[in-house]
Amino acid sequence: MSGHSKWSTIKRKKGALDAKRGKIFTKLIKEITVAARSGGGDVNSNPRLRLAVDNAKSQNMPSDNITRAIKKATGEMEGVQFLELNYEGYAPAGVAVYVEAVTDNKNRTVAEVRHIFNKYGGSMGESGSVAWMFNHKGVITLAEQEKSEDDILELVMETGAEDVVLEDGYFTVSSEIDAFEPTRKAIVDSGLEVENASLQWIAENEIDVSGEEAEKVIRLIDMLEDCDDVQNVYSNANFVDM
Repeated sequence: MSGHSKWSTIKRKKGALDAKRGKIFTKLIKEITVAARSGGGDVNSNPRLRLAVDNAKSQNMPSDNITRAIKKATGEMEGVQFLELNYEGYAPAGVAVYVEAVTDNKNRTVAEVRHIFNKYGGSMGESGSVAWMFNHKGVITLAEQEKSEDDILELVMETGAEDVVLEDGYFTVSSEIDAFEPTRKAIVDSGLEVENASLQWIAENEIDVSGEEAEKVIRLIDMLEDCDDVQNVYSNANFVDM
């Protein structure tokens, strides 16, 4: 988890800048819409929607925005139909990259993603070319909050969590998909404040990258994340000496 944790730290540092660009709400609205369309508009019976709504609230999204997104997804209001798409490829230094996108125009999105890969020293791959390098996991991030690593570990081990890492004042708790919601609930019910909870693609094995190569990889990932249709970007890079 070390490389993933380090990348999470880098992403946290750039989070404020992303918010200023107006990207955060757009991505959250798309996730709410897709979640409600696929599993229904009731947060009590749709864990994915509940997670999306909780994440939106943590970013201070107005309740009216959330309600409208759900109603558009369930057909109560007219709205855009979104598709979920995944793209795979390689960044500089042979780093594997897995991209999750939500779009209303797949031709536009694939063209934009391919352009970014090519422009910043990477290359798009076929479906399945890098997906096998990643495992789908639940990942929960929370600040230290006067709790030790042992405290957090004891809290979540009974729910099926796999690992707890403390780095730069933040805990990262990982779990299998089935254990994700019980783990998140246990943390919240204990009174701890969750900074982010999401399902992510975590690399089985990482590639160490540093110096100019690391800068090139981060640049490509940054540009992919800035794409309006891209929701999440994952890589098997372990950024060292950053």
